[in-house]
Amino acid sequence: MAKTSKRDVKKTLTATEEVTEFVGNDLDSLCEATVEAIVDGHGFNWLKPPARTTLEAFWRGVLLIPERTLFVARLDGRIVGTVQLVRPARNNEQGAFSAEIATFFIAPWARGHGLARSLLKDAERKARAEGFTTLEVNIRSDRKPAIALAEASGFTRWATKERYARVDGVYLAGHYFVKYLDKAAPAL
Repeated sequence: MAKTSKRDVKKTLTATEEVTEFVGNDLDSLCEATVEAIVDGHGFNWLKPPARTTLEAFWRGVLLIPERTLFVARLDGRIVGTVQLVRPARNNEQGAFSAEIATFFIAPWARGHGLARSLLKDAERKARAEGFTTLEVNIRSDRKPAIALAEASGFTRWATKERYARVDGVYLAGHYFVKYLDKAAPAL
């Protein structure tokens, strides 16, 4: 789903899309963006960047898991962020109505172009198209912009876990959000 405007065309070209295979330097730019996000503290559970081979194996593995759909954000053709739509395991019949948002980040230098909002829209669109009625995401409490985006996108905080993460020996809270897709949705 390319997102461009007259302003974007003059300065940068932005786009978000579903990825089913890595082409050209996609994996390289994805790994670089991941490292930058981890160093910035937005590393979806990693505190320090793992070995490059680990990152490559992680992202290749994502594409192999049928319950996961990977969306990427591009800035001038380069991957700068992701979100995954994660479906429940096939044996989870009672929870088959609910999908989850995971590995949601934008490299620090690529923020401010609306890519995070666009990725979230893409994942929600896919969830709706596949018949999910609930979409969930959890966010560390110190991630104020991510929390603001979730709330502005119609997600409601339903719980807080006081010991969600431990960073440098300090426990940080995490918030759990839900959006009911079978109810009238506010404009994203």
